[in-house]
Amino acid sequence: MNVQIKAWLAAVMMGCGVAAFAADEPASDGNMAKIQALGWSKSPGKQSLGSRASVDLDGKTGILNEPDSSKFLELTGNLPSTDLNVVAHGNWWATFEFDPVGYVKDNDKIDAKELLQQLKDSDGPSNEARRQRGMAELTTEGWHIPPKYDPATRHLEWALRLRAAGEPEPIINYTVRLLGRTGYERAVLVSSPESLDVDVKEFKALLQGFSFNDGEKYTEFKQGDRVAEFGLAALVAGGSAAVAAKTGFWKVLVGILAASWKFVAMAVVALGAGISSLFKRSKPR
Repeated sequence: MNVQIKAWLAAVMMGCGVAAFAADEPASDGNMAKIQALGWSKSPGKQSLGSRASVDLDGKTGILNEPDSSKFLELTGNLPSTDLNVVAHGNWWATFEFDPVGYVKDNDKIDAKELLQQLKDSDGPSNEARRQRGMAELTTEGWHIPPKYDPATRHLEWALRLRAAGEPEPIINYTVRLLGRTGYERAVLVSSPESLDVDVKEFKALLQGFSFNDGEKYTEFKQGDRVAEFGLAALVAGGSAAVAAKTGFWKVLVGILAASWKFVAMAVVALGAGISSLFKRSKPR
């Protein structure tokens, strides 16, 4: 197997500014072996996501525990994290991380047009920080998928279309938030533009098997529980920055919104057999 992974690391937005760092670091054969040697579990059935949630897997999808997920991120050139899980299937992988911000009320109206204008207005300050870092300017073009909240599942999804200066093709940033009693799960998809639509469908199918543990469900809210100081619209307005990444004809992007309003954008490109090839020499737990 000759699989090359190029990981692009971009940076952190706090408030209106962005501190961006990019790296073009092909994974060595040694790193690929280390990735394959991680404790991938492909056992069908319910798998834990941290201490608050779980997801049902089909036996064809791999998952890593938190320590190995952090190692996976480092080995693919991304920022490590000690409290998330990596899930991989076919040509995509994703991260799941809980944000204990409190109960997010879902009764506010999402005005996609207004939110888009807010995001466009923030391009100026963000691009000033990018210029200071030697990064290409990034322009918000519009929604690839407008913000949509499903009150039945308490899932909030959206995809933003952005364009980096000098780049002919846009970048798609796809994000999902799953609301719980004490916060929300950040479900973040990493995919290639060529397979994005198919991968989003597969990812959403996987999310149907997501559930919060007893005591953590949105419907189990009790008086006295901590309530977040923001609603659905703020989740979108604060979680839709992006940084361009490119290698050949491939681009991917993923964003993670943190509780401190930091935004980490990271990207990875898997060439050849795809992310599923990582399981060929791994031993399920």
